[in-house]
Amino acid sequence: MKSKYLKPFALALIAISLWSCEKQETQAVASSGTGGTLKSSATTVVLDKTMLTTNVITFNITNANFGYQAAVTNTLQIAKKGTNFASPKETILTANSTTKAFTGLDFNNLLLSLSLPTTTNSDVEIRIKSTISNNIAPVYSNVVGLSAKPFPLTAWIYVPGNYQGWNPATADSLVSLTGNGVYTGVIVFDGDKFKITTQKKWDVAYGDAGGGKISTTGGDISSISAGSKELVADLNANTLTITPLVWGVIGNSIPGSNWNIDTDMKFINDGKGAWKLTIPMTAGAFKFRKNHDWGTSIGDNGGDIVVTTAGTYTITLTVNADGKTGSYTLVKI
Repeated sequence: MKSKYLKPFALALIAISLWSCEKQETQAVASSGTGGTLKSSATTVVLDKTMLTTNVITFNITNANFGYQAAVTNTLQIAKKGTNFASPKETILTANSTTKAFTGLDFNNLLLSLSLPTTTNSDVEIRIKSTISNNIAPVYSNVVGLSAKPFPLTAWIYVPGNYQGWNPATADSLVSLTGNGVYTGVIVFDGDKFKITTQKKWDVAYGDAGGGKISTTGGDISSISAGSKELVADLNANTLTITPLVWGVIGNSIPGSNWNIDTDMKFINDGKGAWKLTIPMTAGAFKFRKNHDWGTSIGDNGGDIVVTTAGTYTITLTVNADGKTGSYTLVKI
């Protein structure tokens, strides 16, 4: 005799089985993926300092397909042509973006990172790497070819004057890290005059045009007084500012100082804000001081820097952009 409950029970099992199959059928399963597409707004890019803030190239992107709507991470890769992207430089793109525009400064930095020459065009290749997981292999877009020439961002001008014998070939320099025409540096003057040259020769020389202005027809520029001065020369506006600036060391570990007399450091004009000094030191302590005044000083977390062993040391102070804080190294030689 059959149970009157058997039929409903069997129907319930069938319903559960069908629901389970339906659930499995709707599960998202990633495939190996198909790469997206990449298009470029230009096939040739030749850069110069006038393009720093303007968009010079735009890339249009369509996402890769991994079999379902996944969160895709796109990375733009650029490499020298013929290297098969063995050592590409990469830029991670904003999530869900379909375009990527580069300013002259950003794209120039990207090209310079490939160690491309700045005197001739080079062929580079660009593609998009797309990923959704570390467990699934990335896929790649088509490759876009580009002929490009970066320009050297860092540029120098020179400051020949009475302090060094009026010789442009051996004169101290001012540096522009972005090649934007504004040059800075620190030079120790003897209180006499100087000029500014664009190269290590006299072909083009800027002089005093009055009112803080400089021109290629101006006369000798006064350093105002002897000592270390920060110069900011803007060759776009043809202006020059001169401000006293020096960092020195003071303390009982500095011979002849005894916390009363500063020993000036030498500014290293590489754009990193570093000052250096090699000096015999005794056991004791010292601090860094700006412009021979306790109004601005740098120490070890604000305190004195302790020298435990006498000897000759190379001291390097790197001053932060605020001009008040920084870091240092102390190396016994």
